[in-house]
Amino acid sequence: MQLSSPQLSHCVSAECAVAARTAYEFLCDGIAVGRWALGAYDTRKVGDNLFRGTSLFDGEELLVRPVGDPGRLLVDYHVGASAARLVARAMARVFRRARNSCLVSLVAWRDPSMPQARWERLIACHEVEIRLIQALLSRK
Repeated sequence: MQLSSPQLSHCVSAECAVAARTAYEFLCDGIAVGRWALGAYDTRKVGDNLFRGTSLFDGEELLVRPVGDPGRLLVDYHVGASAARLVARAMARVFRRARNSCLVSLVAWRDPSMPQARWERLIACHEVEIRLIQALLSRK
């Protein structure tokens, strides 16, 4: 049994020059997700805290439901092709650093059926997405 592997999960982090609460609220906002998530770009609200975005890679649509825990500054992203089959596959976590500084981390878990090429694309996306989040938060 392998206890840890880059094949099972991936994490990226960036320091952001905003208050932790500001970053958390941004990460919980389903419309804002569509500004930085390359696999769910240009999200629009389609239900109660449910958003539909489009992959910039293949044009496929994806549903996203951000579920926040304000006490822990944590957001779980439930994703899937249909509202009935959403799965928590990624999360964001905000860590307070100073009054106007925080650390934002994105974590993704690999689905066992995900092909290697698709996993490698997800990793590359997260490397870009954390920089997009950092840049978008710098405007706040």
